[in-house]
This record gives sequence, structure tokens and C-alpha cells, in this order.
Amino acid sequence: MASEFVHLHNHSDYSLLDGAQTVQTLVNTIDDLGMDSVALTEHGNMFSVIPYYKAAKKAGIKPIIGCETYVAVGSRFEKKPRADGGWGNNHLVLLAQNYKGYQNLMKLVTFGYLDGFYYRPRVDIDLLKEHNEGIICLSGCLKGEVTEKMLKDDWDGAKEAALRFAEIFENRFYLEVQNHGIPDEAQNIQNMKKLAGELNLPLVCTNDAHYAKHEHWEAHDVHICLGTGKDRDDPNRLRYATPEFYFKTQDQMYEMFKDVPNAIENTRKIADSIDIELPMGDYHLPNFPIPEDASDKDPDTYLQKLCETGVQNQYGDIKPELRSRLDHELKVIKKMGFAGYFLITADFVKYAKDNDIPVGPGRGSAAGSLVSYSLGITTIDPMRHNLLFERFLNPDRISMPDIDIDFCIERRGEVIDYIKDQYGEKSVTQIITFGKMKARQVIRDVGRVLGYSFGEIDRLAKLIPTTLNITLEDALKQSPDLREAGEGQYKDVIEYSKVLEGMNRHASTHAAGVVIAPGDLTDFVPLYRSPQGDVTSQYDMKGLETLGLLKLDFLGLRNLTVIDNALKLLKERGENIDIEKIPMDDAKVYKIFAKGLTIGVFQFESSGMREFLKKLKPTVIEDLIAMNALYRPGPMENIDDFISRKHGKKKIEYAHPVMEAILEETYGIIVYQEQVMQIAHEVAGFTLAEADIMRRAVGKKIKKLMDELKVKFIDGALEKHNIPKKRGKEIYELIEKFAEYGFNKSHSTAYAYVAYQTAWLKTHYPAEFMSANLTSEMSNIDRVVILINECRKLKIEVDPPDVNISSTNFRPVNHKTISFGLNAIKNVGTKALDQIVESRDKHGKFDSLFDFTANVSLKSVNRKVLESLNMAGALDGLEGNRAQKYAVIETALKYGQTIQENKARNQVDLFGASSANGQDTSMVPSLPQAEEWSEAQLLEKEKEVLGMYLSGHPLLKYAEDLEEFSNFDFTEKVENQNGSKVRVGGAISDVKMHFDRKNNQMAFFKLDCLGGQAEILAFSDTFAKYKDLIKNDSVVFISGKPTDETDFSELKMIADDIVNVEKAREIYSKNVNIRIEPDQMSPTDVDALLNMAKEHVGGCGLMFHMASERGKQQRIYAHNVKVSAHSSFLKKLRDTYGKQNVWVSD
Repeated sequence: MASEFVHLHNHSDYSLLDGAQTVQTLVNTIDDLGMDSVALTEHGNMFSVIPYYKAAKKAGIKPIIGCETYVAVGSRFEKKPRADGGWGNNHLVLLAQNYKGYQNLMKLVTFGYLDGFYYRPRVDIDLLKEHNEGIICLSGCLKGEVTEKMLKDDWDGAKEAALRFAEIFENRFYLEVQNHGIPDEAQNIQNMKKLAGELNLPLVCTNDAHYAKHEHWEAHDVHICLGTGKDRDDPNRLRYATPEFYFKTQDQMYEMFKDVPNAIENTRKIADSIDIELPMGDYHLPNFPIPEDASDKDPDTYLQKLCETGVQNQYGDIKPELRSRLDHELKVIKKMGFAGYFLITADFVKYAKDNDIPVGPGRGSAAGSLVSYSLGITTIDPMRHNLLFERFLNPDRISMPDIDIDFCIERRGEVIDYIKDQYGEKSVTQIITFGKMKARQVIRDVGRVLGYSFGEIDRLAKLIPTTLNITLEDALKQSPDLREAGEGQYKDVIEYSKVLEGMNRHASTHAAGVVIAPGDLTDFVPLYRSPQGDVTSQYDMKGLETLGLLKLDFLGLRNLTVIDNALKLLKERGENIDIEKIPMDDAKVYKIFAKGLTIGVFQFESSGMREFLKKLKPTVIEDLIAMNALYRPGPMENIDDFISRKHGKKKIEYAHPVMEAILEETYGIIVYQEQVMQIAHEVAGFTLAEADIMRRAVGKKIKKLMDELKVKFIDGALEKHNIPKKRGKEIYELIEKFAEYGFNKSHSTAYAYVAYQTAWLKTHYPAEFMSANLTSEMSNIDRVVILINECRKLKIEVDPPDVNISSTNFRPVNHKTISFGLNAIKNVGTKALDQIVESRDKHGKFDSLFDFTANVSLKSVNRKVLESLNMAGALDGLEGNRAQKYAVIETALKYGQTIQENKARNQVDLFGASSANGQDTSMVPSLPQAEEWSEAQLLEKEKEVLGMYLSGHPLLKYAEDLEEFSNFDFTEKVENQNGSKVRVGGAISDVKMHFDRKNNQMAFFKLDCLGGQAEILAFSDTFAKYKDLIKNDSVVFISGKPTDETDFSELKMIADDIVNVEKAREIYSKNVNIRIEPDQMSPTDVDALLNMAKEHVGGCGLMFHMASERGKQQRIYAHNVKVSAHSSFLKKLRDTYGKQNVWVSD
């Protein structure tokens, strides 16, 4: 039954940081209130239209699309502060009455951002006159022009405004009244009733709902503070006058407005007059400009011609198998009307390749298409790898093809610019995306607004486990400490956060998305301009997809940049390599995979993946494709089985002989979605299109469809191969088990190729490859540290930064040395570095800081830059120590400025002694006497600007103890330890807290040691015992067992005991051990040893180890002596008996 009242003025969380309800909450609330229609009118934007429209339709509620616009006082182009201090705008509510009104609303909202933005996106009267058709207008809240003028006693002005709107929106303008218990609103109701009578205009009531329930008003208040950047207790902040801005019932609204003639009835009248359907399911593809000289302008014919040429180029000639596949694909593309899509994509990929912009080999299911391969969109041969076109485009399931393209991350923008040139600025734009308030973020935001200190709120946020996309609800269940905080001191933070969690926080530009329309974009989607000036769509990826617009993903893949930079470095030394033509069967390359030496190799870097690689020992590209697909949650449990079968330790069995050809390359295990499709096709006679629908049904667990297809599969298997129904059912269930986790083979294949290319470069040109990798990761200090450690393992030296030698980027000096990239130093920046390198090329090497400042551009090389270069040691080649140079930075800058000004004025001192570079040596300042910074200071400053220590290591002061009491050598392999306990010492870093299944706290962390790095896992019992020691920067010894065969300078262990380095000697020194050869010791030697022991009395026993007559080792304990384990005593013993023959044990 239709409700008598309809809410026509409301906001969701797409009214960013003002509306405190999601679209779904809004729709659910209206449903709960028994209302059959609702309007959504965001502040100045239409961000929420598509999700709201779909949610309302699904719930059986009539959606009314609107917007609370900001109307400029005067022209939208006037952007000057106003004498009255206001922002120069009034509010006006617009509702789309029909599709034409919706299109006009899109235009208005677009102009608001693109032309009229001044504090707010503003339209003006001229725009309203031009774009009012199909729009209903309400006069707005207290900020509406009519209301505001009446409240200021400007009755004539209010009348004039009302008549102006009534003329623009003929028979579609309503005077709006609200009642939230605000005195001005009560006055406005009286004013509006009088005005309505005088001008014969209808009245309508609204409630301007910003949140769903009355009790959410405080959370909304906090939300407002976030939006305005104020603390909640700030007396001057914006606040809503009363807690009444929620969805009221029909009865509540009637009670408030029963004295206002027709105010309730008109809401219904307006809702009934609205009739709008958004077209969904149609496709709006732009036309591809077919070249003038083409003999046929039909896109399908032109596409066919290009494909045939491409297939001949790739395969030599078109064999029957290729002809059949190509014809099939082209037929499907023609039937679905997607020829233009392929031509557009092929065109911009060709542009990129013609301009030496690196393009990936393919991504996603597009690599399964022969058309894509022949056009050069992908470079993976779908025939060789058994890739299926139907996985990409299914004629039975019409949906826009999705060709995502990877480009070099640094040059992706050039391709986007090309598309704008090709299709016109008005038809192409980037895509909006909305950042949401996730669990940790919302706690930090709410805590800040409520006035808690950063430290307090940071501690609270860190109690939330680091699980991906965890909700507050789950975090509270998992973390007892968080629960305790939420029930005590931080109750309000948690309560408000729970209401606001998951809401939109800000709008930004999607990193990769571009949308192309077949005409003016604003006929299809409203546009937004970000504060940074980027123009994007107001609808996100999903919304654009729903509307059938062409969206393209231009993804930036860092590894393509790495490959490209490595090839450029090789070119500099005269080596030209075509990475597309390298041999795919290079045994040396597979060896680095088999040894797990894949740091820096695309997709194969994680420690877990490296472990599996060492067990698998891949020998062909198919092994890499499979590992890429298997190494993810779910299918991971099949990896050991896969490895056992490859190495013949487990028998490979096939449920039916016809499955052997399909599953041979994965040793009988279903790894790929394509294999599921092939089994359905070969075993049960499904068409590949039907097989794709079955794959989707199983993968998405669509129960009804799965049951139908199961029957069809069993019947088909019986009919095609005479497979008994029971066996057919078993095969189907086997598919069900694996298909749930099956991975897209086309995607996996394309990425395995990129991985192989990076591994090939690492194998044959490690210095160039690691230089390119370090350069691409320069902004990520943690990655730079990992890659420099990898260089050490490859026996490649990374020289410290030096302004006289280093470049902006890392670069190889020779096969075994890399020069440090100055851009990896914090606070320096490319502008300053370009100036430094340019000056060095012109002037030669610098000999002092004064010489340096006299010759480089001081606009970009400022104090901060010099401080950072000095802290990093990049100025060590110049005269003086770091402390001296730090002391004269200001003087050096002033000196440099004077010299450069004199040069500019061309002044020459006739009597001054000038040096070669035109500096007057008599005025060069001298360095002050200053003692160099302490070693600890030097290292701390290096770490601050480089993220690592270059000239030394803070652990060196503990080196003696670390060496003495660690029994693990990072140059050895762990498997030599035979499962015995390992003890290793170092500094804890990167502590990550987790919870086990019983909700007990545990920790993962790294231990930075002098010889390498260990990964440590402390289970809950160990964590509970030693949690005071498990802190970043603690220097400790950890004893425990290695987890598995960790190869090559990496240790993974489970901690049993943790001891502070300060207490190690006391705890670990129980006995001093000496290995002796009795027959080589004279009585004098024995006396000398006894005297040495007496000089170093302590609490440790003295134990002798010697070989008995039978050759067995025997131990003799000296009962009459107790010695010290001090390093001075151990040194004397080692000098006498040899280092390896003296050790301390506990």
C-alpha cells in the first residue's frame, strides 16, 4: 500500500563526512518504516545514484533521484570573498521527474564542479534556466534563498526569489518547510504559509535526514567534526542544532505538520509524478575511427582483416586449426557487437609499443583470445598454452569484455593522454573511487575528534589485529585488550566507530580506470573535479559498468618499468636485448627458481613461495604458471601433492582417460578454471560456453544452477563416453572440490612470463637488474633494504652515496658494483638531484661544501637537502667530517648565494686571487674545529635518511657476545643443523601481533643479525612469557628450532626462549670448553694453563675435550678450578689453542 508521506530530502555517506548512513541502511530504514518511496539528495553531488537506485529497486522501493545543490549568489564564475563573510551560495533541492530531468541534473551537477566550484560546487540561475526541464524544485532548508531572506526580514527579496524559481520550474516549484525543533524553522513555517497564500505556491514538508536512527545523532556529530577538521569540544565548530535529523515515521511527520496545508499530501503527489527508469544492460561503445584508406568501413570486416594479417605474422600461415579458432572468435565478437572494443584496445596498445612504452604480455582472461594475440593486445600464444576464448568472452553470457592492460608505471599517463586526443576530451575521463573508513582508520578519526592524544589512540588502533579487511566486530571478538578498552575508558570511541565504520570517507581518482563515452560524457554520467584539479566521473567502476559504458583499466606494473630500465642500462654498455625473444628453456634461470633465489622476481618473492619453489624445483614454464595459480589461500593445500606428483613420489591418477590430456601438465590436479571447462566439454559434451557457465556457478556457489548442471553433466558423460552415473557423479564432485579455488590460467600464464623475464635478467645481468629494481623501489625504504641485502648475497657491492660519483638513480658501475641512487635519500627530491648532476657534469668534481654551494642551483638545493645529503654520507668526499659540514651549512648557503649573484652580475675583483672556477679563494670560509659525531649518532642519522646503516652497525658493540653465544652461521644452510636447537642474537624489528585460534596473542617479527636476518614466530605461550622483550629495537638472543629447510642466508624459527643481550653472558656461560691434544702438551703447557685459569677466577666450570685411545671424544671436568667467561680470558685461550678449539656452553 502506498504511504501517505514520502521523505524527499535526505543524505547518505556519499554526502562525504556529513551523511552518517550507508545507502543500504537508508533503504532498509525506509522499508522498516513501511514507506514505498524515498528521495536521495546528496550535497552538490550524485555519487550515490547507481548503488542507491539498484538497492531501492531490489527492495521494491521507488527511487527518487535528486541533489541538494548550491546556487551561487550572482554568477557561478564569481569567486571572491563576500562582504557579509558568507560563501556566496544558497541551498536548493532538485528532484529528477523523468529521464530528461535526470540528464539535466547530471549537467547541472557537472557544471557545479567544473565551472562554479568556490568552497562548494555551485550552479547559478542561468544554468537552472537552461537545464530545468523534467526537474522538480524544493526551496531548501534554512540555507535556502527564500527562507534566508524572509528570516532577515527581506520580504520583497524572498517574494522575488520565489517567483523567479516558480517561473523557471513552472508548476514544479514547492516551498519547503522543516521542523527539527529549531526556533528559526518554526518562524519559517509561519513565513512560508503566508508566502504560499500570497503567491499561490504549494508547500511541502521534509526532514533532511542525515542518519537513520535518533540514537545515531552523536556519531553523526563526530562525523561532522571529521568533515570540518575540528575537535568535538571546539566551541566555534559547525554543529547541527538538534538531534532530530533522522528518518521519522509518517505519524511523527503528520504530528509536526498537520497545521501546514497539504505539506504531507504534496510529498505523495511529487512521488507519484516521478517516473524514471535508468537504462541498464545496454552498451554504449564509442565508434573507432577506421582509417580513411581502409577498403571497408565496417568494424567487423576491418577487425577480421587486421586479425588475419596478425595470425600470419605470428604463425607463418593460417592453418585449419587457426582458421577455425579465429573464425569462431570473430563470429562471437560480431554477434555481441564488440568489434569496436577490440579495435580501440589494439589501437592504444599499438600506440604504446610504437612509442617504446612498455606493455605487459596480457592480464586476466584476455590472454585466452587468438584475436587479442593476433592484434598484439597480448603476447601469450593461446594455442600453445591451451587457453580458452570462452573464459574471456562467452556468447551465452553477454557482458562487456574486460581487457585490463599493464603499462610501465612511469609512462601510463601518456597512453591516457593519447586516448583523450583520439576520442576527445569531452568523451574521456578518469574514474572516481571512494575511500572507506576501515576499522583502524575509523578509530583514529573518531579518537582525534574526541580529543584523545595521538599516542593513546595509536595504541588503541594497534590493538586491532592486522588481518585484511577485519571489522571492528571481529576485532572485538579476537582481542581481549580491545574489548577491555571498549568497555572502559574508550567506550565512546568504540561505540561511535561502530556506527561510522565502512562509510565513505573521501573521494579520489582510481589509479587505473578510464571511461570512454560515444559522445559527451555528461549525457551518461555526471563529472567531478577533485581539489587537486583532476576531472573524474561521479560514478565509480561498478556504476559505470552497470550503465554499459566502456571502462578501461590502465594498470601500472612496476616490474615492466624494472625490465625496461634494466634493458636501457644494458643498452648503455652496448648490449641490445629483445626481452620478448629470450629462450624460455634456460636451465640457469630455472635453477634460481629451484634454489628459491627469487627476491626481486615478479610474483615469486614471498618467503612462502620461495619455500615451495625449493621443493618443487621447476624445470619448465608450465611449472611457474601452476605455482602462480596455486600459491593463494585455498589451492595452497594442493601444492605439496602437486610437488610429490611432479617428482614421482605419488602416483598420478586420472578419473577418466579423456582427462589425461587436460590435466597432464598439472600432474593430474585441477589447477585452472580452463581445465574445469575442458573437462565439462570433453567428458560431458558441454559447449565451451556452457562449460564457462558451469565454472562460474561452481566458483560462486550458485546452488540452484549447480544442481541443474550436475544432472546435465552426469547425463552427458553417460551419453558421450558411456560413463556410469555413479562415476559421472564422482567426476562432477571432484570438479566441484577443485573449481571452487580454480584460477584463471590466462592470467597466470601472462604473469609467469613476466616472472621468467625478470628471473632471466637477474640470472644473466644481476647488476643491471638489481640497479633497475632498486631505482623502482626508491621511495620504499623497507624494500631498498631487502634488495641491498639481496645484492650482498649476489656478491654485488652497493657503494655508499657520493655527490661526486652517484646519479639520481641506482646504476651499475661494473658487474660487481652498484652506485647508490641519491634519490633514495629522504628529503632530497629529483629536482635538486638533477641540478647537482648537471652542475657536476659542467664543473667537474666538488672539493668542498663551499665549492658545492657555489656551483649548484640553490633554489632546489636548500638547507634540508644539504642536511640529508650530509647525514647519508653523500658529502663524505668533500673536505671535513660530517659534524663540521653540518655546522657550516647556513654559511655555505650564504657563500654560494653571494658567489652566484656576483657571477650573474659578472663582477670580477681585479686584485682578488681567483681560483679556476671563478671563486675568490680569499673569501672562501673555513670549516670550524668540530669533533666528528659519535658512531651511534652517525648511524642513527644514516638510518633516519636512508632507512638503513651504511657505515657500520649498532649491533657491532654487542658483536663479541653475539658471536660468542650464537650457534648459527648465516653462510651455512639450515638443513645442516639436523633439527637441533638454534640460538641466534640480534635486534628485533617489524613486530606484528596476531591471534591464534583460541584468541591468544602471538607475534611474528624479524631479527636483524650481523650476518643476515631471521624470521621469528612466537606462539602464544612464548609470547606471554617474553612479551616485555618482544619490542622493536630490543637486542636479544632467541633459541628455538628452525621451521624447515631454509636455504641461503635466511632463517625461520619458532622461538622457545628469549634472553636480553645484557644477561646473555651470565645465563649462557656455565662452562668454558677447551679442545686439547694431550700428546702435544708438555708439563710446562699444563702449568701455564693452570696459572692462566687462576688469574681469571669466576663462576664457570672448565671442561677439556680430547680424543681417547679408541678415537672417541671424551670430556674431563676440572673440579678444582672455577674460571671467568670474560672475553679477555677467552682471547688468551684462543690465541694459545686456536679459535675453533675454545667455546662457552650453558
